[in-house]
Amino acid sequence: MTSISWIETGVSIFNYLILLFAVSVMVSYLVLAFISASALKSYLKENRFVNYKALLTLNDAPSVSLIAPAYNEGRTIRENVHSLLSINYNNYNVIVVNDGSKDNSMEVLTKEFSLVPSDKNYQAAIPTKNVRGIYVSSNPSFAKLIVVDKENGGKADALNVGINISENPYIVCIDVDCIMDKDVLLKLSKPFLEKSEKRIIATGGVVRIANSCVVKAGKLISVKAPDNMLARIQVLEYLRAFILGRMAWAKMDGLLLISGAFGMFDREIALACGGYNTKTVGEDMELVVRMRRYMIERNEAHTVQFIPDPLCWTEAPEDYKILIKQRSRWTRGTYETLYLHRKICLNPKYKILGLLSYPYWAIYEFWAPLIEFTGLLITILFVTLGILNWKFFLLLLLFVYIFSVLFSMMALYAEETTFKRYNTFKDLRKLVIAAFLEPFVFHPVVVYAALKGNWQKLKGQGGWGEMTRKGFVK
Repeated sequence: MTSISWIETGVSIFNYLILLFAVSVMVSYLVLAFISASALKSYLKENRFVNYKALLTLNDAPSVSLIAPAYNEGRTIRENVHSLLSINYNNYNVIVVNDGSKDNSMEVLTKEFSLVPSDKNYQAAIPTKNVRGIYVSSNPSFAKLIVVDKENGGKADALNVGINISENPYIVCIDVDCIMDKDVLLKLSKPFLEKSEKRIIATGGVVRIANSCVVKAGKLISVKAPDNMLARIQVLEYLRAFILGRMAWAKMDGLLLISGAFGMFDREIALACGGYNTKTVGEDMELVVRMRRYMIERNEAHTVQFIPDPLCWTEAPEDYKILIKQRSRWTRGTYETLYLHRKICLNPKYKILGLLSYPYWAIYEFWAPLIEFTGLLITILFVTLGILNWKFFLLLLLFVYIFSVLFSMMALYAEETTFKRYNTFKDLRKLVIAAFLEPFVFHPVVVYAALKGNWQKLKGQGGWGEMTRKGFVK
C-alpha cells in the first residue's frame, strides 16, 4: 500500500471515529432526555395535589440542620442567611460555618443577627480544623441560627464542622450564597416520610441561576433571565443538566452527584462514611459515591432521590476568569472522585453505578473535553498537511451545532411546560439567543477550563480559589 493510501485510510478512520463519538454523545443525551421527560411527567402527576403545608403540622416531620459554609461572603451573607431563616418548616435549624473569612463576614453576621457566644461544647466526631467560637443570637426571632467561626480549612472541612455541630438526623448541605424557595425543606423531606423498601440516604434538588433576579430580605421576588450573556447561557446549561440529566439518572437509580449547592443527607450514614473528604475539591460528588458504596458493600438497599422543582437559586459567574476557575475546579473534582472510586468501574457488584453511571461520567464528563481537544489538534494537523476533508468537516460542525441548539431548546421547552419560571417574551427571547451563541462564546471556554483543570491536577495544584460575587438585585 502506498503512503498516500495509508494517509487516506488514516483520515477516513479519524473521520469515522469523530463522527461515532459525536453521535454517541447525542444519542446518550437524547436517551437521558427521554427518560427524564417520563420521570418528570410522573413526578408532576403524583405531586400535583400534594399539600406540602400539611407537613408543617406533623410532629414526626424529619428534624433537619441546614449547614452553610461561608468564605468571604460578606457582600451577600446577610440576605442569604435571612433566606435560610425564612423557610417554611418547623423542625430545623441553620448552622452557618465561617471558614476563616478574610473579609467582614463575621462582622456582618454579628451585627445583623445580634450574635453572642454560646456555651455549646464542640465535639469533633469527624476531625476538623480548630473551631474558634460558636455563637447564637440574642434575638428570639433568630433562635434557629447557630454561627460557627473556625480556622480556614476549605468547604469540606467547614461542612464537617457543621455535621459535628448538628444534632438532627438529617442535614442539608448548601452554599451560603443560595437563595432558597420557602417550601424547600417540605419538598426535600417528603421522600423520607414516604414508605419505601430502600433507605433514602440523600435527596437533591434543582439549582437555578439567580443573576438579575430580584431578591428582598433573603426571598426571591421576581425571576428574570440574566442580563449578562455568560450567566444567561448557564441558565440553559443548568436546565439541561438538571431537568434533562439528573432526573433520568435518579429514575434509573444511578445518580452519582448531588449538587454541592443543595443536598439533603442521612446524617448517620454520612458520619459512618467519615463525612466530606477534605483532600478533594469535588467533595459533593465524592461523598455521594462513597455513601452509595458504603450501602452496597453492606448489602443494604438504598436510593438517592432527585426533586425537580426549582428550589435553590445561586449566583453564576459573569466573567470568563471566574468561570474558568470554577470549571477547572469541577474537572479536578471529577477526576479525583473517579480515581478514588475506580474500583466500581465496570464492576457488576455495584450494578448500574459501576456498569453505566461510572463509565458515562468517565467518558462524557471527564474525557470528552480531552477527546475534543485531541480532535482539534489532529484537524489542525490535517489542515497544515492539506489533507482535511472540508466537506465532511463542515457538515459535522453544522450537525453538532444544530443538535446543540435544539437540545437547549428542548431543555427550555421542558422548563416552560412544567415550572414556567421565565414567563415573559423578553426573557424567552434572551434565552433563545443564548442557545444560538453558546457553541461560540461558552463551550470553547468550558473545554479550555477542563484542560486547565487537568493540567493543574498534573502539577499537583489544589484548592478552591475564590469566586467574587456581585450580590443580588434588591
